[in-house]
Amino acid sequence: MNTLSISNLTKTYANGIKALNNISLDVPKGMFGLLGPNGAGKSTLMRTLATLQDPDEGVISLGNLNVLTQKNEVRNVLGYLPQEFGLYPKISSEVLLNHLAVLKGITDKKERQEIVKALLYKTNLYDVRKQNLGGFSGGMKQRFGIAQALLNNPKLLIVDEPTAGLDPAERNRFYNLLSELGENTVVILSTHIVDDVKELCTNMAIINQGRVLLRGKPLQLIARLEGKVYQKTIEKNELKLYQKKYRVISEKFFQGKPIIHVIHDKHPENGFVPVKADLEHVYFSQIYGQEASILKS
Repeated sequence: MNTLSISNLTKTYANGIKALNNISLDVPKGMFGLLGPNGAGKSTLMRTLATLQDPDEGVISLGNLNVLTQKNEVRNVLGYLPQEFGLYPKISSEVLLNHLAVLKGITDKKERQEIVKALLYKTNLYDVRKQNLGGFSGGMKQRFGIAQALLNNPKLLIVDEPTAGLDPAERNRFYNLLSELGENTVVILSTHIVDDVKELCTNMAIINQGRVLLRGKPLQLIARLEGKVYQKTIEKNELKLYQKKYRVISEKFFQGKPIIHVIHDKHPENGFVPVKADLEHVYFSQIYGQEASILKS
């Protein structure tokens, strides 16, 4: 059970929005990043993989399991941390984790206590195990979410927008926790934060408007852009002119003036300076740039 296979997945909601548009992906064991802006279809795909909703068309298999027809079997080997989840504020993490372990079928008391203790240590929550969840910070709640997702030692772990709203220190703690999980598990990290994927994932896909735009290994995708990314500081009133003349993939302001990044096969001269390609350039080239033939070749 080492691979998740998604084939021709389509989902249109009653309001006419096509959230998934013929998506096909093979997700190997390890950390897989699903990168895309808000509204790209990521959460719809995650809920479908987590057996919470059905697609209109398509097939999903996890090893020998049919995810769409063998939902109970899939749930036995699934861990899921949704984008938003509720916690009982007046219960301690230890008590709630023990309760959730019972619900997941861990009925032997001694075994359950050992699993709960190990997961509280793993998520660095053991010292606050008696504290009510209502007093937890956002990062602590996310780490508790991972603990409950790991109760059944899952073969597929789905993590949806886990670091949104976390401060840099909590984000780093979460990175360290997630990085340990991908050795024997298919882990899908769905996010709109490029750094999440850059820090953690050995494979990735970029999704927007329900379509897979690009897939591959982050370092290889970055290498395809190397020597093709340039930047220049311009005047505000020049932006549209440069957008017409060059393939501008991003712009940001520094000391009141826009700095643009462009993709070009050779040095565009005219004051542009080369910059080292990174995953943010790969992402912007797909989401905001024109058709990225450089990367898809």
